[in-house]
Amino acid sequence: MSVWIAIIATAVGCYLVKLLGLLVPANALERPLVRDLSALLPVALLAALTAQQTFATGQALVLDARGAGLAAAAVALVLRAPFLVVVGAAVAVTAGVRALGG
Repeated sequence: MSVWIAIIATAVGCYLVKLLGLLVPANALERPLVRDLSALLPVALLAALTAQQTFATGQALVLDARGAGLAAAAVALVLRAPFLVVVGAAVAVTAGVRALGG
């Protein structure tokens, strides 16, 4: 029963957060600082998620083949490679490091 209470509480909380966002006046959202921050927020969240998925296993911080793959993807991005090449480079380097490392 407590699982359903948690699900209902989460749903109500999500609805209230969405409602709160709709109640913000339009002139507050058109300020330059708010516009700039809202443009950068998705990038920061994606970077944090990528770092957490790459360098963490459970509660431990690790540096393994995933880090090498991320570095290869970063190099491909700096070289302005197409998206599929970036993903392919990351996959190839990660697989290569895992094959060499055992």
